[in-house]
Amino acid sequence: MKKLGLMVSLILLSLCRADVFSQTEEQVSLYMFNPLLFNPAYAGTRGSINLVASGRFQWVGFEGAPRSQFLSFSAPVVGQSLGLGFHLSNDQIGARSRTSAFADISYSIKLNRRDHRLAFGMSGGADWQVYNFSRLYTTDPGDPAYGYYASRVRPNFGAGIYYYGERHYFGISVPRMLRNRLGNQDIGENLQRRHFYVTAGYVFKINSVVDFKPSTLVKISENAPLTFDLNANFLFHKTLWVGAMYRFHEAVGLNMAVIVKNTVSIGYAFELPVNGMVNARQWGSHEIMVGFDLRTKKKPVRSPRYF
Repeated sequence: MKKLGLMVSLILLSLCRADVFSQTEEQVSLYMFNPLLFNPAYAGTRGSINLVASGRFQWVGFEGAPRSQFLSFSAPVVGQSLGLGFHLSNDQIGARSRTSAFADISYSIKLNRRDHRLAFGMSGGADWQVYNFSRLYTTDPGDPAYGYYASRVRPNFGAGIYYYGERHYFGISVPRMLRNRLGNQDIGENLQRRHFYVTAGYVFKINSVVDFKPSTLVKISENAPLTFDLNANFLFHKTLWVGAMYRFHEAVGLNMAVIVKNTVSIGYAFELPVNGMVNARQWGSHEIMVGFDLRTKKKPVRSPRYF
């Protein structure tokens, strides 16, 4: 219990001290299918071996628009108490690219007989950032910034808390605690600062055929207004998710996912900007996802996991 208390204290201290400031992180529409990207406390909480791969193509038609790929894996290793996992990401926008690899660990405690649990998680890994300004077009080849190239590997760690039950969840996390720098004095510095995430969702049983799940992802960062995603998703016959989303002052969209034999999930999301990006409205943003849930024969899946 002393070790658990120390772990809880360290995570809470880290969360409270975290400056909720940072440069923009990767954008994800289907976040509800891959929470491990934002919160290490999610590792192992599904009670299955979980693998999720996704790709995002933002503002299709814009040269240098963001492109992102994600891969996550997690599994329980001691009942539902301890979870381990990792997540990888690759993000490119214009002259900047970032490849990240993080390992995740979580510890869950049961709060009551209704199987409500509270999980504490931490992650550790590194970001490989590359800035290649020669990819940019310029009218002044003599500009000292043109041709600038920098490549750095920087360690980082994150922390999170995740409260969940069969039909609800609530999480708080800071995926990157350290404020790493990349740049030089001639062209200025790029400061990677902290993000603060809040996630929440609840499932309402409408009838024997339909479930309704509203959810949200709130993001806070420096030099940018608070932003959040609101999602309204319906689950039909435990096999088909259909929903709509709104990102505050940024985008609206639709998403869907098909669950095959409670093991394979295939999802797609489409967004259109609402902030005046006329050209981007022609093709919008697209995101695809494939997930796998593998369980032992001793514990077969009788119904899909909502989270």
